[in-house]
Amino acid sequence: MNYHKVKFLTSFGTAGQLPPSEKPEIVFAGRSNVGKSSLINRLFNQKSLARVSATPGKTATINFFETENLIFADLPGYGYAKVSRGEKRRWADLIEGYFAQDRDIALVLSLVDSRHPPSADDRMMLEFLIENELPFVVVLTKIDKLSPRQRQERLEAFRQELSYGEQLTLLPFSSQTGEGREELRNLLDQLEADLLQEDGEEEGE
Repeated sequence: MNYHKVKFLTSFGTAGQLPPSEKPEIVFAGRSNVGKSSLINRLFNQKSLARVSATPGKTATINFFETENLIFADLPGYGYAKVSRGEKRRWADLIEGYFAQDRDIALVLSLVDSRHPPSADDRMMLEFLIENELPFVVVLTKIDKLSPRQRQERLEAFRQELSYGEQLTLLPFSSQTGEGREELRNLLDQLEADLLQEDGEEEGE
């Protein structure tokens, strides 16, 4: 994948506005202030592809980015307390509405802050992905904030704190140092190659 050839496509604030999938979609999901925008910018080596805000809960839309063969969908952060009940409901309807549609979801990157046990919302999201048999990877953000000992302790704890923890793929990531970026890129490159191969086989039938 050419990570330098990504472009912002569009954004939508309600599920009813969402267009049908035109390409396989990679989804970024996570609680507010988990570092989704920073991860996206580090992944694509761009400073402002996704807007980074010091105020949690700023992303109130689903933002779509596009590469040659894939669409990337950045979902609103969930679980931020300091917004109105109506706004929380709109965010929930938007996220739920996205997943309820017949979308070509190739992978969900479920972001969890590595420094803390997963929140109730984090666990709910992961259980939803498991129940609906959606492919996902747990990306543990802000890993640079932990000492080597704390990191080992948290990685072991996550295995106990998350449903099916022993079976999950956990990917430590730091938007500050770039740790985990190559591993994530390799994962996405392999996924893209597999999808292109499947498409080629279908066309050849």
